[in-house]
This record gives sequence, C-alpha cells and structure tokens, in this order.
Amino acid sequence: MNSSNSSSAELTAGQSKALISKITWRLVPLLFVCYIVAYIDRINIGFAKLQLQEVLGVDEKIFSSVYGLGAGLFFIGYFLFEVPSNLILQRVGARLWIARIMIVWGLVTMTTMFIGSTRSFYFIRFLLGAAEAGFYPGVILYLTYWFPARERARTIALFATGGVIAGIIGSPLSGAILGLHSKAGLDGWQWLFLLEGIPAILLGLVVLFVLPNRPGETSWITDSEKEWIQSRLDQEAAQSKGHAHFRLSEALSSKHIWLLCLIYFLLNVGGYGFEMWLPSIIKGFSGMSFTMVGFINAIPYIGAVVVMLITGYHSDRTGERRWHVAIAAITSAVGFACSAYLNNPYLAMVALTVAFLGLKSTVGPFWALATTFLGGTAAAGGIALINSVGNLGGFVGPTLVGVLTDRTGSIGTSLWFLGGALMLMALLVLTIQRSPHKL
Repeated sequence: MNSSNSSSAELTAGQSKALISKITWRLVPLLFVCYIVAYIDRINIGFAKLQLQEVLGVDEKIFSSVYGLGAGLFFIGYFLFEVPSNLILQRVGARLWIARIMIVWGLVTMTTMFIGSTRSFYFIRFLLGAAEAGFYPGVILYLTYWFPARERARTIALFATGGVIAGIIGSPLSGAILGLHSKAGLDGWQWLFLLEGIPAILLGLVVLFVLPNRPGETSWITDSEKEWIQSRLDQEAAQSKGHAHFRLSEALSSKHIWLLCLIYFLLNVGGYGFEMWLPSIIKGFSGMSFTMVGFINAIPYIGAVVVMLITGYHSDRTGERRWHVAIAAITSAVGFACSAYLNNPYLAMVALTVAFLGLKSTVGPFWALATTFLGGTAAAGGIALINSVGNLGGFVGPTLVGVLTDRTGSIGTSLWFLGGALMLMALLVLTIQRSPHKL
C-alpha cells in the first residue's frame, strides 16, 4: 500500500493503535523529563525551608507564615503570565516557546541562591512563577494537536506522572544536596538551587532542536498517518461545533469553564498545600537527617505513579471522567482527615500517602474532561485560564497551611482544611453534566 496516496479511513484499528503508540514514544518521554525538572524546581523550596529561617532573619513564631506566603507567590506570577504565554505558544509554535520557558526558569532557579531577605525571597518566587508560566498548559495544548480526545486522559496522565517522578527523584536528591552545606563556601540550600537549575537550561536547548510543532512538520509519520490524525481531530471539532467548541471570548465568559477553574483550584489547594509542607512534616515527626527525610518524602510519589496510570487508562477505556475524578478526590479527602486524626506518626504517614494517591489520580481524567469543552483558539486560552486560575490554589494552600500552623501550633488543622478542599472538589465535579454537548 502506498501510504502517501492512502486515505486516512484506510488505517486499520491496529495501524491507528500503532500510530498513537509511535507518537507517544516520540513526544512524551522528552516532555515527561522536562516536567520532572519543572516540578523539582517548583517544589524544592520545601526542602530549602529546612535551612532558610536564619537566612531570612525571621522569628520562629512567624516563619511558617512567611515561608507559606513565599512558597505560594510562585503561583501569583504563574497566574498573571499563563494565558498570554499559551496564546503566544499557539502563534509561534511549541518548540520555540517551550524552549524559551525552560531556559528562563532555569536561570531564575539558579538566581534563587542569592536571596538574603524576605523581600528577595518573595520577589524571586514570584519571578520563578512568571518564568515557568505556560509550560504545563502549553504541553496540554500541544498534546491536543497530536492525540484525539479518546486517548488524552492516558497520555496526559503519563505526562503528568513526571510531577510524581519528580518527587521520587527530587526528594532524595534534594535531601542529599542539602548535605553539601559549607562546601566551597556555599550553604546546602544554595547548592540546591544552583544544581537543580542547570538541567532546565540544558533541556530547553534539547527541546529547541528536537520537538516538532505539529504532525505535518514531522518526517517520522507517513502522509496517510498525518491525514488520519487530522481527520480525527477535525471530526471531533465538527461534532462539538456550536456546543462544546467555544470561541475564545465565549470560553473566557463560560460559567462551565469557570466551574472547571474552581475545581482545579481546589485540587491545587490540596496538592501544593501538601507538597510544599511534606518535608517539614516528615522532619517534625521523625527528626531524621536531611537525606532520610528525602527518602521518606519519596514514598507517596512512588505509589502515585502506579495509581495515576491505572486511573488514566481506565478512564480512557470506559470514556467516563466525572466519577473517576470524584472518587479519587473523596479518597484524598478521607486520607487527609485520617492523617489529622491519627496520633501515630507512621499511621499518619500512611494516611497522607493515601491522600496523595487520590489527589494525583484526578489529574488525567480532569484534563481529559476539560479539553472536551474546548477547541481552536479557545483551547489555547481556555486551558491556560483553567490552569492559571486553578493554580492560584497553589498560593492559597501553602499560605493558609503556614498561617494555620503558626496560629494553632500544629499541622492537624491544616490537614482538615486540605481534606475539606478535596471533598468540595468531588461534589463540584459531580455537578458537571455527563455530555459537554449539553452544556
């Protein structure tokens, strides 16, 4: 069969499956590694906190609040620059723009080693968020250029596991780097930002030379395969036209899109409220060395990888999204509640791990659900809007955990708060109608 003259309709089920597999293995591993580096640079502040109090010159009674605010300011910068970033990506192409994002955030991460006051701490966290803005939603948008809706939850879940692999790799790595304290005249936290900023710059250069913008620009898929991809995407756009497919202005004013923003906001309240504080929680109940704290911190991430992939696969196989998100969120809420109630630190750690597994399992089905509402320019702006507004939860979660911890003298109240956010998320997801065409 001459592939260049073959119609896209002539691809068999086996051929189409092989094509999706080929695209996945060509694109996702690189994006996956990039996300690992992005996530490490985003959450390594949780380990740096263990040495920052004296550096910032902050009284112990308010240090949790100061740290929580600084950790969360990342997401204010992220929020302000994310929608413009995604719109630029659509205009100039993913290859150039994702490379630009990575190189700049790598430089900012390395610059963090020079902070010496609360003001510089706040500023550099805001700047890091502004620099990284657009990476995650840009990749989500980029995947819609390649994967039909039916394959997206599994693909997004596969990519999103980079965030949990970052915890598996970054936790012991960050703990070990803190042990370099006083080497070559640098503190451990300074080595942390210096060494963990370099990979982003190097990977940004790789993306610049390797990542294709769209299927039509590639030489490793045939013309008939390109036609098949485009026909599937066009069919989905035609089916949703006038229903789920909004123009950008409609997407930005749609109550359904803002509901998705709120759902994602609550997810990130729980997620970052947990991740930014987990090293401190472990250090508090274990009293172990930085290196051991790093290894223990990796445990929830190891379990999350498996559960995320299983949930994404099952959601794609069944075509169901809402209940996959809701059940995972409820599981997370129960885990947080149990961890707040349990006095035994080891049982509490098990409960926190369950909370994290449930929380991370919502990601693939959620984005598969969200992207069915959007297409074209609306996809660029709408995905970025959901991610940017939702990521404000990354500001609220760590900040309120810090305030509640300072005021109550314990982390328990904060864990109840995080669990409540996930339970509300589950209830809101179930208010979404089953078919986006009815919205």
